[in-house]
Amino acid sequence: MPNTAIYNMEGKELGKIELNEAVFGIEPSEAAVHTVVVNYLANQRQGTQSALTRAEVRGGGIKPWRQKGTGRARQGSIRAPQWTGGGVVFAPKPRSYRTSVNKKIKKLAMQSVLTSKAANENIIVLDALTVDAIKTKTITEMLKNLNVTGKALLLTKEADKNVYMSARNIPGVDTAFVGTVNVYDILNHTKLIVAKDAVELLEEVYA
Repeated sequence: MPNTAIYNMEGKELGKIELNEAVFGIEPSEAAVHTVVVNYLANQRQGTQSALTRAEVRGGGIKPWRQKGTGRARQGSIRAPQWTGGGVVFAPKPRSYRTSVNKKIKKLAMQSVLTSKAANENIIVLDALTVDAIKTKTITEMLKNLNVTGKALLLTKEADKNVYMSARNIPGVDTAFVGTVNVYDILNHTKLIVAKDAVELLEEVYA
């Protein structure tokens, strides 16, 4: 069964914590992770791009010059695609890029990224992740105590306004809670800093 050290916010190691093998010790599936990430990014697209076809551009109803005798190439409309101001060939139109992924694949992908974080020692478990008042310095000092540099994701059991407000101005540092965290967020950060109660909830949800 995988285990990792547990720390407090001052960076002091308090002991070891055993992680559920069903969540943090599986054989990672790259295919499942890829499917879920592609799905997530596709669902973020607004799909509002739009351009006019030659049928929709104003003007161009008259033939610009006669068919023969001018020495120039024949033209039927100044709104044809090859003309400046003409319509766009196969113009993009508003559409939805949303796709769906079944729950088993989502669950496997989450287990895979959590396993990878644990295996590469990129997960840090805290006995508690709480901030009494909104203060960026508190989170900055915690990251310094834990020797965390680069991108980090702070994961709490439930939404915590103080933690969110304290961390939001720190470059590369984001916050989430178990109910909203997704595979892309975890992959997109080098370190995953998780409160102990959040680990327990993760194990309850994804085991």
